[in-house]
Amino acid sequence: MSLTHILVFSGVTVLLGLSRQRRWGLWLLMGECIAAIYWLQPAAPIRHLNFWFPTTSIALTVLVWAATCTQFDELSRRLITNATIIAAMMISAIIIAIGLTRYLGPLCCLTPSRPPGILLITASIALVGTLSLIVFILFPKNRRSTELLIILILLLFLVLKTDPAAKTTSIWLRRLTGQSTQLATTVDLPWLGFSFLAFRLLHVLRDYQTKKLPSYSLREFITYAIFFPAYTAGPIDRVQRFAGDLRKTFNFSVCDARTGGQRIVVGAFKKFVIADSLAIFSLSGINAAQTTSPLWTWVLLYAFALRIYFDFSGYTDIAIGLGQLMGINLPENFDRPYLKPNLTAFWNSWHITLAQWFRAYIFNPLTRKLRSSNINFPTISIIFLGQLSTMILIGLWHGITWNFFIWGAWHGLGLFAHNRWSTYTRPHLTALNEQRPGLARVSRWCSTFLTFNYVALGWVWFAMPSLGLSLRVFSKLFGV
Repeated sequence: MSLTHILVFSGVTVLLGLSRQRRWGLWLLMGECIAAIYWLQPAAPIRHLNFWFPTTSIALTVLVWAATCTQFDELSRRLITNATIIAAMMISAIIIAIGLTRYLGPLCCLTPSRPPGILLITASIALVGTLSLIVFILFPKNRRSTELLIILILLLFLVLKTDPAAKTTSIWLRRLTGQSTQLATTVDLPWLGFSFLAFRLLHVLRDYQTKKLPSYSLREFITYAIFFPAYTAGPIDRVQRFAGDLRKTFNFSVCDARTGGQRIVVGAFKKFVIADSLAIFSLSGINAAQTTSPLWTWVLLYAFALRIYFDFSGYTDIAIGLGQLMGINLPENFDRPYLKPNLTAFWNSWHITLAQWFRAYIFNPLTRKLRSSNINFPTISIIFLGQLSTMILIGLWHGITWNFFIWGAWHGLGLFAHNRWSTYTRPHLTALNEQRPGLARVSRWCSTFLTFNYVALGWVWFAMPSLGLSLRVFSKLFGV
């Protein structure tokens, strides 16, 4: 999201906040979310892909809604409500209108390049609508449809995050569009926002399977899934909380404008002033290859650690501020993570919604499964397997490479070591806090220093493009 996007969205969100008092305000919000994801989508080297990516995001969202809609019983489910028809028609009309901009000459287009032909767009909308009706009407409360959607989302994720699969898909798409397959690369599929959209959709599908999902309309669900302030980088909200905000009466006030505006300004300063300045000399493949001094390598590493925090937390501030202007209170995502005294506290305050998602849908189900298994797993092994596998999956979510695998394992092993250490030292720390508070305070400072440096060293695996370069950075850091 550029400064231009932020400025335009800030003005638009004020208008949306004012319109929330009107009956049509929520319809306008849904329409703005749809238009925004087309505008935010970056250019793709494959023809028309920057139109099809946001269109596919909307199609997946509609299919998930059709498979998980809980507001209709067996009889009324067969009768499509007026609100659903209006929402479907509005979604289709906006997509067609964006497609029609290809004929506006110099005014084209909302997407980075001209959209495909209108007949192809209309046929695609009709196909998605037909599939949604089949799922909605013919397969009510069918677990198989939700399982297939989960598999589809995971397959798409693997294609986007695995270099060989991404390149193969690029070759196939280039052949389909009549472009040179020799130019295919692993970065030809810039599907903006898919990772965070996938988390939202998988959360809904799993909550539906475990019967924890409330009822919501198509309009509410579309707005939730592609809510543009949080679409590209989170936070990862839950539909239960988000729908609650949508249904509340919101009267836009000067206080809302001041609070949201201040959050946006702070976020923009973090992201575009501090983070972008640090990017000049932070750790990267090029900078690492040119640096020989251990001191300057540490400077690069610390600059990267600060840069990634200010960049990500700055974007979160912008998203939360934009949401506040519309009466949507997105969850917090950062809570001074580098000032935490241990790795567990760090992960409870760094990308909080991501950690909570993996805890709810990976760690807790896995550990429950191991505890209820016929095999009598020791408690220590359950904790080890749960923490290690969860953190490795968080690493692979960023990209399916050895570096991200090791980064996840680095944190998984660190969390397990802290779990064992805290279990052993808890009685001693309690006595230390009571009898010698000054020494306990020094101990916390030392723990914070060690935790920060452990996290910073872990960023080497995250920042470097290859395993060999990561090892060379470690050798420079320690003067080997």
